[in-house]
Amino acid sequence: MPTVLLVADDDWVRNDVEAALSDATTSVETTDDPRRVVHVGVEIDPDLYVVDMQIGSMGGMAVTRALKDAFGAGIVPERPIVLLLDRSADAFLGKRAGADEWVQKPFSAQDLRAARDRASARVST
Repeated sequence: MPTVLLVADDDWVRNDVEAALSDATTSVETTDDPRRVVHVGVEIDPDLYVVDMQIGSMGGMAVTRALKDAFGAGIVPERPIVLLLDRSADAFLGKRAGADEWVQKPFSAQDLRAARDRASARVST
């Protein structure tokens, strides 16, 4: 069963991502501690990371960079990363951080699923 690791600490973000991506074939696991994302990634080996731009003491850009570093070091397998942006201007930051895709909050389930699919296609090719 594919697994999504959501890195978020806002209830509404967790609820909306779970509603959009969780179904009979996909589970969504959540961590609200951005400093543990690589450790949790090792534990559950997710198929996709969804990272909120604003989380705790470590922003989404830093989380994305930490994941990219972990991919490069072989700590965890490379997986797609979707960044949840606060505003459209943050797309520049998402690209700079190395996210595979991004979607602006508030997002629809269709927008998030489309971003997931585009990110997955990029990483698998």
